Amino acid sequence: MKILFIADPLDSFKLAKDSTYAMMVEAAKRGHDLYFALQEGLMWKGGRVLAECSRISLTGATGSWYRADAAGEAPLAEFDAVLMRKDPPFDAEYVASTWLLELAQARGREGVQRSARGPRPQREAGDREVRAIHRADRS
Repeated sequence: MKILFIADPLDSFKLAKDSTYAMMVEAAKRGHDLYFALQEGLMWKGGRVLAECSRISLTGATGSWYRADAAGEAPLAEFDAVLMRKDPPFDAEYVASTWLLELAQARGREGVQRSARGPRPQREAGDREVRAIHRADRS
């Protein structure tokens, strides 16, 4: 699977307690391809929702814990799963990002929100927001 994580900057992760990092480690163990984008990298372009993202690989080290390829634009439709993981504050940029995720959801083939509430937050311990979008043509 190709999994896109939309999250805070990777260098800000606290590896000992960051659940996004733990999810990345587990996904990598299972052989999934990991990609990363900042929230500000989401965009509407050419009638599609895109993300400026990089493929990442985990090194297993505690200092330089990841390697990132050069960033490029990719439609959300190319990913099997999109996880938006955002720490507070939840500001205008956050709201705009959820609108873009809703547009991707409305496109049908690009994404379907697992929650009936759409890409708005599903609470997790520590006030982190979790949104998952899966491609509609996947089971």
